[in-house]
Amino acid sequence: MINATKKWLFLKISSAIYVLLMLWFLFNLVNIYDKPYDEVLLFFISQPTKFLFSSFIIFAYFYSALSISEVFEDYIQVEKLKNVANKSLFLFAIIIPILVLIILYKLSL
Repeated sequence: MINATKKWLFLKISSAIYVLLMLWFLFNLVNIYDKPYDEVLLFFISQPTKFLFSSFIIFAYFYSALSISEVFEDYIQVEKLKNVANKSLFLFAIIIPILVLIILYKLSL
């Protein structure tokens, strides 16, 4: 399979999953919006929520990294600069979700 086809396929699949997770999160955000801190914390430390919110964060960064890398491919003409931009983008797309997940899992300790 061609690399561009794989990227397109990953983009479409991740966007479909991301939309479902976003709908789940928005529905729950409406439910916990006016709740006190203890109830919000209880929501985020429950096991299904941890898994779904973690998936939401991971897919959000995966989708955004794929989308932004397409912009780099289209608009950056210098090959070295394009490679540096893509590698730094993917590095941050790995580091930031890991930090968010570590913080989320430390809430329950």
